[in-house]
Amino acid sequence: MSTPVHDDPLSRERAHLAASRSALRAMREDVETLDISDVTANWVNAAVLERQIEDRIKALADLSETPLFFGRLDYLHAPGAERAEGAEGERFYVGRRHVHDADGDPMVIDWRAPVSQPFYRASKNDPLDVSLRRRFGYTGGDLTAYEDEHLSDPAEAATTSKLLQQEIERPRVGPMRDIVATIQPEQDEIVRAGLTGSVCVQGGPGTGKTAVGLHRVAYLLYAHRERLARTGTLVIGPNRSFLHYIEQVLPALGELTVRQATVEDLVGHVEVRGADEAATAVVKGDARMAEVLRRALYAHVSPPAEGIVVVRGSRRWRVAAYELEEIVRELLARDIRYGAAREALPQRIAHLVLVQMERAGEAPDDRVQNAVARNTAVKAAVKEIWPPVDPAKLVLRILSDADFLAEHAAGVLSEDEQKAVLWVKPARSVKSAKWSPADAVLIDEATDLVERTHSLGHVVLDEAQDLSPMQYRAVGRRCTTGSATVLGDLAQGTTPWATRSWAEALGHLGKGEAVVEELTAGFRVPTDVIAYASRLLPHIAPGLTPVASIRENPGFFDIRTTPAGTAGVLAACGELLSREGSVGLIAADARVPELAAALDAAGVGYVGPGEETTHATRLTLVPASLAKGLEYDYVVLDEPRAVVDGEPDERTGLRRLYVALTRAVSGLIVTHATELPPQLAS
Repeated sequence: MSTPVHDDPLSRERAHLAASRSALRAMREDVETLDISDVTANWVNAAVLERQIEDRIKALADLSETPLFFGRLDYLHAPGAERAEGAEGERFYVGRRHVHDADGDPMVIDWRAPVSQPFYRASKNDPLDVSLRRRFGYTGGDLTAYEDEHLSDPAEAATTSKLLQQEIERPRVGPMRDIVATIQPEQDEIVRAGLTGSVCVQGGPGTGKTAVGLHRVAYLLYAHRERLARTGTLVIGPNRSFLHYIEQVLPALGELTVRQATVEDLVGHVEVRGADEAATAVVKGDARMAEVLRRALYAHVSPPAEGIVVVRGSRRWRVAAYELEEIVRELLARDIRYGAAREALPQRIAHLVLVQMERAGEAPDDRVQNAVARNTAVKAAVKEIWPPVDPAKLVLRILSDADFLAEHAAGVLSEDEQKAVLWVKPARSVKSAKWSPADAVLIDEATDLVERTHSLGHVVLDEAQDLSPMQYRAVGRRCTTGSATVLGDLAQGTTPWATRSWAEALGHLGKGEAVVEELTAGFRVPTDVIAYASRLLPHIAPGLTPVASIRENPGFFDIRTTPAGTAGVLAACGELLSREGSVGLIAADARVPELAAALDAAGVGYVGPGEETTHATRLTLVPASLAKGLEYDYVVLDEPRAVVDGEPDERTGLRRLYVALTRAVSGLIVTHATELPPQLAS
C-alpha cells in the first residue's frame, strides 16, 4: 500500500520546492511587466530605473541546477515573541534568496536574515530555540533526500551530518560554488561581522577563507545595501584566473554589483611591459619608497623669491614675499594633498589682496576674489612656487636620475638599494618606458600624493600574504573611509616580498585595528594530503597552526617514482580522469610546455587556468605560479623539486610547493623522477 503524498515528508518538501520556484517565477514576472512610463521625469531617470529593473530581474533568476533552499528551521516559539506556555513556533525554509507568495508571506528566507542564523549556529548544547534543523540533499536541481536534527530533544545524541559531508565533498567541475549550505559556526561569525570593523582571516588550505570573504560581501550588501550602494564594494584577487574561478559565487547569491579586480588593475596608470629582478622588486615594494616619493614631490615647492603685484583697473595691490612664504608654510603644515594645496594657493593669495581692498574702502565679493585668483601675476607666481607635477614623470625621474634619487633617498635607502632601483638604461619618456608592476604601484602612490584616491565602502583582499608593503598601501587607499576583509595564509606567501606577519601587513594597509581570526578546520583537503604538506610548515611558517582536516572521507594519496619524461605523469592523469570530477595537472612553469606537448600528442584534452572545464574536458594544466586559490577534485603534482627550484630562493620555492600540494579535494598523486625535497621527509 503506497503512502499518501500528504503523509510523505519528502513529497511535501518537493511540493514546497515546486511552489517556491513558481513563486519566484511570479516575482520575476512582476518585475518584467513593470510600466515605468508614468514615474520617470526624464530620460536620465528612466535609464537609471531601467538598469535597476534589469539588475533585479537578473537577481531573481532561478538557476535550475542550484537548490532554491537547502535547509529548514522549526522554532519552538515565534522568533522575537515571548516564550509563552503552549505558544506555537514557526517554520522557515533557508535558501540563497528571499521568495514570497502572492500574499507577501515568505516561502524561502534569505540565508543572511537574522532568523536564518541559527541554521549555522544552533547546536545540541545551545539550540537557540530551534526544535528541528532539516538539511536537504539534491541531485542536480531535484530534491532527493533530507536529514533531521532534533536539537531540543535531550534524548537524541548529536551526530555528524552525512548530507553536510556529501555537499563538502561533492565533485567540482567548473567555477567555484557558494557554500551557503555548509557554512560552519566559526565561519558564520566572520561572515556576519559588522561593516564598520575590518577583519583579517588567516586560514590554511581548505579552510574556506575565500568563500567566507565572498559570503561576507554578500551579507554586508544584504545588511547595509543602501550605504554600500553609495560607497561601493570591491573584491581583489591575485590574478585573472583566480577572479574567473570565483566570479559566479556572488551572482549565484543574487549580488551583481560587486566589482572584481587585481592589484594590477587598480594601479593601471601606465602600460606594464617590463619586469624587475627579485631584489629590485623587493626594494621598490618597500614602504620606505613612499617617503622617497613624498620628498621628491614636495621638493618642487620653492619659497617665493619676490612678492607679486596684482593690477586691477587703475589700482595696484602688492603681496610681499614674506606673506607668500607664510601661506606656503601654512599649506605644507596642513598635510593636504599636493594638488589640493596647489589649488588653494591662488585663493589664499587672492584673499590677502581682498583684505587690502577692504582696508582701502572697497567692498569686494567672491567674484572679485575668483577674478584675482585667475590674475596673470597670481597664476605665474603659483606656477613658480607650486608647479604642477605629473606622477608618472616624477617616478620616471626617480628611477632614471641617480642624483635626484640620491638627494631624496638620503637616510632612507642605502647606496646599494638606490643602485637596485635605478634603471640601467634610463627611459626617455613615460610612453617609451618599460614599466614593471612595481613601478606602476609607485606611480599610484605618487598619484595619491597629488590627488586623493576615491575610497570604497568595503574591500575584500584575497591571497593578501603575497602583497608588498607598497601594494598594501595601494589597496588601503581604496578603503580609507571604509572597511576591509583581508584573507590569506602566511604559509602560502610565494613572492620574495611576502609578508611575515599580519600585524605588519595590516599596518601598511592602514587597518592596524583589524581583528585577526584564524580558521584551522580543513573542509577541503583530505587528511593524508594536508598532513603530508604540513611537513613543510616548520620550514616556511614556523609557529603557524597546521590545518586539521575534518573530512570523514580519507581521500586518495600516492607518491610515485616515475622514469624521466612524461609517460608516468600522463598515466597518472589517465587514472584520475577515469574517476568522477575535475583533475588538475600542476607543474613547475618551465615544465608546462613539455607537458602540454605530451598531452596533445596523446590526444588528451585540457584547458588552462581560468578556462572553464566541462564534463567532456575535465583536465586543467596549471603552472605552479598560477595554482594559488584554485582547487580540483584530483591533482597530479609533477616533480616537486622542479617547483621548488623554479623560484628565486628556497623558502619561496617551498611555499610554492605547499600551495601545489594542497589543491586537491579528493585525491593527490605526486610523480617524481628526481629526488624529493628533503623537507618532505617524515
